[in-house]
Order: sequence, then structure tokens, then C-alpha cells
Amino acid sequence: MASFQLMQDPELFTYMHMGVLSFEDYKGLFHWLLSSYETPFDQPFKYSFAIIDKVTGDFIGWCGVGVMDFSVPDNELYYLIGRQYWGNGYATEAAAALTAYAFEEMGLGRLIAKADSRNVASLRVFEKLGFTFDRVLTGLSGDDEECNGEHLYVRYARP
Repeated sequence: MASFQLMQDPELFTYMHMGVLSFEDYKGLFHWLLSSYETPFDQPFKYSFAIIDKVTGDFIGWCGVGVMDFSVPDNELYYLIGRQYWGNGYATEAAAALTAYAFEEMGLGRLIAKADSRNVASLRVFEKLGFTFDRVLTGLSGDDEECNGEHLYVRYARP
């Protein structure tokens, strides 16, 4: 399974709040992701889409949109790209397409995106897509406490 193999690279998780998963844990995550497609747009949903290289057919990573757990009903844009594909514009291309889909087809009025302040590449992607810096996250507790210090960006649908 290509997505499991991609997630075995610990460097991908340098700025994330998770790490390499065992196959059993990954299967649980994967089944949760599959079940999330049953949730309609008007409820707190989370959808992830595979990114496939058009030429080779290789699995590159994924891009998704869905409810921000600590800020319901806000919806977050997120992605993960395999290290060997970094620097080729895949994150920007996928995130741009999903942002357009979220606004034009899903009818969302606003998207947020967040990243560790040291993750300069992701912050650049957000800015290229027209997201603007909103604030540094603070005051989060419990499962969300690890997000404190991250930079939150916002983009509104254009009328």
C-alpha cells in the first residue's frame, strides 16, 4: 500500500503532531478516513484525496479539507507530500485545486490552514494561494495543545 509506505518516512512528520504509524494503527486511520466520506458537506466532515503523478501514476501524497477539531465549524486545508516530490509544486497545485473545489463546489465561505512557524515551505504555499496570516495559535489545551505556536492562515471565498 503506497500511502502506508509514504508514511514510514519520519522526516515527513518533523512539523506535525504525529509520527510513523504501525501498520495496525495506519489501518485504523485509513478506515476512519474512508468512513468520513459518508459525512455530507453540511456536517463536520473531513475528506482526503490522493495525489497521483500524471505521468508515472505514482502515489505522491494527499490533500484534504475538513473540520478543524479545535475550531468547529471552521474547515482546514491540509496536505502531505512524499519527500522525494518536495520542491516540484505538487503541494501548491493540489492545494489550489482543492481550495477552488471547496469554495466553488462545496460552497464553503472560508478555509483555514495552519503550520509550524519553522515549516517555511508550507507557509509559502498558503501565501501563494491567497491565504493571509491571521494569528499564532495560543490557549489550546488537551489533544490540541501541541498546536500552540503554530501559524494560522485564512482565506475567504471570493464573491
